[in-house]
Amino acid sequence: MFEGFAQERVATGEAELFVRYGGDGPPVLLLHGHPRTHATWHRVAPLLAGQFTVVCPDLRGYGRSSKPETTPDHEPYSKRAMARDCVALMRELGHERFAVAGHDRGCYVAQRLALDRPRAVTRLVVMEGIPIGEALARADARFAASWWHWFFLGQTAKPAERVINADPEAWYRATAGQMGAEAYEDYRRAIHDPRTVHAMCEDYRAGLGVDREADDADRRAGRVISCPVLFLWATRDDMEELYGDPLAIWRDWAPEVRGAAVESGHHLAEDAPAELAAELRRFLT
Repeated sequence: MFEGFAQERVATGEAELFVRYGGDGPPVLLLHGHPRTHATWHRVAPLLAGQFTVVCPDLRGYGRSSKPETTPDHEPYSKRAMARDCVALMRELGHERFAVAGHDRGCYVAQRLALDRPRAVTRLVVMEGIPIGEALARADARFAASWWHWFFLGQTAKPAERVINADPEAWYRATAGQMGAEAYEDYRRAIHDPRTVHAMCEDYRAGLGVDREADDADRRAGRVISCPVLFLWATRDDMEELYGDPLAIWRDWAPEVRGAAVESGHHLAEDAPAELAAELRRFLT
């Protein structure tokens, strides 16, 4: 995986991120979702590396990155905390301004980056998600049936970790055929680490609390994303079923937003890497 890419552990002040980076050109930061690692991008990153400097970290708590101690409000696993890591990481690699693309939970980190650090983010790509505050405000029976794990993983009275750690592969159910052998091994190593499972649950606990509060505060204050935004969603997932026109939701958050559907399941980078890379190149060039 990632032939020609460097790999490092980079201290961000609050955490230590495992990262691979390579290529040449304007920098773009790729942020994975749950329960993946940076390796989810292994088919996409080489397709971008001819035009861009591509940076693929494990988010704090995930993969080979460190797992900071949590707090009762779960703020250490908030998207704001993860965004702080990303700014520090990119500065350490020499990039003060950069584009960012995030999938699934990573799209919330990317969104928070663009809102909190507008001078750092040149362009934003969000994949397979709408803002957490918007999703929870619209959470109805259909959402609960499809995305019940948000609330299961977010519980503290009856923590999910014990259930997941009993049989992580049965719980997550990814395959080497879908991900690629090396990416699957990286993911499998992560899900068999109870510290990682705990950190991933903390991500969801933060989502139900401090992350939603941050989104709601932005809406009340009228804050919007100032850079150009691209929203991508999978044709074989339920974005449109849940939200009708999810692009319309993003237009409330950014004055300059465009969107496209990708023929894919939820994990675009694994299911449709060439198509995804083409969309990213068109937008980021």
